[in-house]
Amino acid sequence: MTHAGPLVATLVVGLALAFAFGLGARMLRLPPLLGYIVAGIVVGPYTPGFVADPAITAALAEIGVALLLFAVGLHFRARDLLAVWRIALPGALAQVAFGTALGGAVGALAFGLGWTGAIIFGLALAISSTAVSTRALDERGRLGGEAGRIALGWLVVQDLVVVLALVLLPGLADVEESGDLASALAGTMVQLLAFLAAMAVGGRVLLPRIMAHVAATGSRELFTLAVIVTALGTAFGSSALFGVSPALGAFFAGVLLGESPLGHQAAADTVPLQRVFVALFFVSIGGLVDPGAILALPGASMATLVATLLGTGGAILGLLLALRVPLPAAATVAGAMAQIGEFSLLLAQLGITAGLLAVETRGPLLAAVTVTILTTPLMQVLADRLALWRAGARRVNAWQKRHGHARLSRPPPQGLEDHAILIGHGRVGRIVAQALQRHRQPYVVIEADHAAAEALRRAGVSVVWGDATRAEVLHAARPETARMIVLAMPEAAGCRRVLDLARAANPAIIAAARAHDDEEAAFLEREQGMGLVVMGEREIALGMADFAMTRLGVSAEDSQRTVEELRIGR
Repeated sequence: MTHAGPLVATLVVGLALAFAFGLGARMLRLPPLLGYIVAGIVVGPYTPGFVADPAITAALAEIGVALLLFAVGLHFRARDLLAVWRIALPGALAQVAFGTALGGAVGALAFGLGWTGAIIFGLALAISSTAVSTRALDERGRLGGEAGRIALGWLVVQDLVVVLALVLLPGLADVEESGDLASALAGTMVQLLAFLAAMAVGGRVLLPRIMAHVAATGSRELFTLAVIVTALGTAFGSSALFGVSPALGAFFAGVLLGESPLGHQAAADTVPLQRVFVALFFVSIGGLVDPGAILALPGASMATLVATLLGTGGAILGLLLALRVPLPAAATVAGAMAQIGEFSLLLAQLGITAGLLAVETRGPLLAAVTVTILTTPLMQVLADRLALWRAGARRVNAWQKRHGHARLSRPPPQGLEDHAILIGHGRVGRIVAQALQRHRQPYVVIEADHAAAEALRRAGVSVVWGDATRAEVLHAARPETARMIVLAMPEAAGCRRVLDLARAANPAIIAAARAHDDEEAAFLEREQGMGLVVMGEREIALGMADFAMTRLGVSAEDSQRTVEELRIGR
């Protein structure tokens, strides 16, 4: 009788518990990552029952970290920062510096950390959770407004600081061993420059060409496999050849691939695998936590929590007001970002692995992550009440009027405003595109066939290659600013999925779709807000009927009325 090995047992039990506790957290309207951490505590060595293999869990977690940073690179857009750089760049850098100093002081006093450990601990307390912050703003409908733009730019700067920290971690570890700061950092910079040179040649020249050839085969499975190999292969190669963090290698691979026309589909294809392994990363973090250690250090845990709230939420609010951002927007951003999350745990874990951070810091840090994420809704409520505090608002407004309110830069134009989105450029989509071209109406095509998409791109047509039923691909066509979406797809289920995604981004978007039979047409016509459903055979029959009636003497007006009645089934 065969038994499952430790790898299978760790995967099955870890993912099953992550699902169960993640679902429970979501039902309580909490982020699933809290459930993943609880699952890790359950399978950890400090609780009774099944204990996951720590070596296997750590290896799976490393894959999760690489995929997480790869996804961050794929979605990194300089324009998100350029739109608010006058606020986000100085503000985020000042906030991270303040939060790092405050958290470092707590680390030194509560845990007796040296200067390197204190910096890493403080930095972990100064980085907000991108996932939690954006979700908090989105759920309140503020992600697309002024507060959302500021928060996105602020988070981009924080992410770049994390990337820089990942670069310097190996050098700091060498300093701890040798005590020679200059030579250790010089060695790290040489390795980094060699890595960047290799990425500049291989990433900018070879990678897009190889991926384009794979996409041209028409095999979605091969393209997905190529994306995963790119992410994990770059992560492994950067560590083995250049001594650079695997997470950093994966991040740069994502940035380079994200700049290519293939980036949107690459992001869509990696999302499921990324979510699975990121869940395992949080399970691995939970497995390292000793609940008794947290309870044994109540003072350190409370000091860590206070430093987090002051170094993120409090510092963000104060700096935004100092940068002359109106109080309502400043309070909204601060309330949504007053927490730490995935990157804080990543930095701490890498610091502990490198021997730069004491193991005892893990418990209080995890307590701060959990409590601040749990209290994010409360922070938003308090922020809203602060924005309505009339006496305070009058003083802030009076001060800001004397110095002038901050002005956000306009995002760089992308040429996609009040446009039509054509899903597919086959026999139907091509004719619609020709009609729009003749009248100089702006449009963008989403085409699943790579060869067809490349031909359109060479012809000067704005085109996105990929599967429009994937949110990442459709988002590239900017449905939030579009006026119309034309669903020239062959199946009704796909049309419905695309329409749901488009309506989520823009409830007022006008929709038109094609259908192959009466059942499909009825299915689509039941969709709320569907402007037009065209069934090919029915339109052919109606055209022939119109021709027959007019040639047999029926007036054009009566013929058209009959056609319309037949079209709607009367």
